[in-house]
Amino acid sequence: MARLTARFWVDAYLARLRFVDIAAFVVAHGDDTAGAVLVKLNTLDGQACAYTRGFDLMSGDRIWQELSNGPERDVDEAISRQRSFDPDLWVIEVEDRAGRHMLDEEGLG
Repeated sequence: MARLTARFWVDAYLARLRFVDIAAFVVAHGDDTAGAVLVKLNTLDGQACAYTRGFDLMSGDRIWQELSNGPERDVDEAISRQRSFDPDLWVIEVEDRAGRHMLDEEGLG
């Protein structure tokens, strides 16, 4: 099975969010081909959550895992730590008061 480039996935994800009127933007542009993607969900109330992709060891499937959750400042610090050792990391910020990020939707896993 062919693997999607990071840039292609990011563009598709942003388009899907725009389609349902969820604001999102690229905070850090990673490597177009093989950069990892981190999604920060900002609920605009001082709280945030960061998600990163990992593997489900039981099934081998790619899944979105919570990296950090809590006050936005703490989540931003966790993201900064990740970026300090992975310069190819993409960071996408999603802003939605209802907490929608669509990462659990078909095709985004």
